[in-house]
Amino acid sequence: MEYVTLGKTGPKVSSVGIGAMEASGEQFGQPYVEDDILNAMKNSKAAGVTLVDTAEEYGRGNSERVVGRALKEIGRENFVVATKVYGQHLRYEELQKACAASLERLGIDAIDLYQVHWPDPWEQVPFKYTFKALEKLYDEGKIRAIGVSNFAVRDLEEARSLLSHADIVSNQVRYNLLQREIEEEVLPYCKKNSISILAWAPIASGALSGKYSRASPPQDHRKTYAALFNQENLAQVEQVNKVLAGIASSRGKTVSQVALNWLIAQGGVVPIPGARNGTQAAENAGAAGWNLNASELQALKEVTSELKLNYFP
Repeated sequence: MEYVTLGKTGPKVSSVGIGAMEASGEQFGQPYVEDDILNAMKNSKAAGVTLVDTAEEYGRGNSERVVGRALKEIGRENFVVATKVYGQHLRYEELQKACAASLERLGIDAIDLYQVHWPDPWEQVPFKYTFKALEKLYDEGKIRAIGVSNFAVRDLEEARSLLSHADIVSNQVRYNLLQREIEEEVLPYCKKNSISILAWAPIASGALSGKYSRASPPQDHRKTYAALFNQENLAQVEQVNKVLAGIASSRGKTVSQVALNWLIAQGGVVPIPGARNGTQAAENAGAAGWNLNASELQALKEVTSELKLNYFP
């Protein structure tokens, strides 16, 4: 396992993390077994994974409670804990209360990386209140680094201008071989300013696992909310997975591991795939510790260069 520093001054983390949205339960149509999540974190720790990412919104606090149980059993010292404040808790006072509630659910004294889950488009709370509150928590030692999630360049620039002595170390956004919108503006800006990317949906909700095709689309919650799995898109996904499978076969890896390793190869990107059990966690960890070669990267570049995904129903 390799380790990287988030931003210029953030914590040092494993080059692949574990996302804990799987412990959200029925909120996102994903039933889970708590002991399975615990085993996922145990297997992650055994493989050298140190970064665990959750949020107060996941299961309305349940994911944080499950992670807290795991931290107690496995050892707080073994993980860099990242969580996120709900996008509608961004007023000065409520953000501090939200942080206190997350600390309690997690059972820890300080959050290693505290992230704004998304810029709030409904309440329209000015960033000056949000980032003043975050810097206060930082100065008090309740959080050790400040991050954001789903921020565009304009949001990043405004947020950074409001911090007097801390800086944003990471931006958690959707990024995978298929969905690469951040490459136009967000990724170049973050690289230029030493802001790490935490990639959510790094295997495109399972589209880059090799499990699904036009003949065999997903039959769970994804078939109703993920336009990525319509027949037009799946035709393109099949072609990408064919190349991934060829690389995986020659390397003794899985399709998902190759897709995750591609993200690591972009530099400054840490994928945080979810894991519903110990087996999935071990597979995800196996995406690190090796490197795609130039010809493999070129093959993936070529097969994705003409992608035209259709998200309209």
